[in-house]
Amino acid sequence: MNPPTRTSIAAPAVDLVFDADCPNVEDARALLRTALVAAGLPAQWREWERDGADTPVHLRGLGSPTILVNGIDASGAEETDDSAERANCCRVYYVDGRLRGVPALDAVAAALSRAGLGT
Repeated sequence: MNPPTRTSIAAPAVDLVFDADCPNVEDARALLRTALVAAGLPAQWREWERDGADTPVHLRGLGSPTILVNGIDASGAEETDDSAERANCCRVYYVDGRLRGVPALDAVAAALSRAGLGT
């Protein structure tokens, strides 16, 4: 009898893009920890300071903080390739009828779920 085979799903690539002086970056980190642990994933992600020398050019125009899962905005906002539409700024999210400095936990959880399913 053969032992059952395990299939492993690679953890999605998770990125946090922020400004060093962003007042919401700690809340974004806490949100990521909560979402990743709830999804059964390690609480690990890459961090990119927008004006950091090693930050990829395509991340420099995102608002702070932005959470990406496999390169897709976890908040569900539509991506734009037009750099003229991007701006260096604080980012706010509309969550449960209010403006907040981080996306909704359920939006990040859904993005992680979609990434895990390969969709």
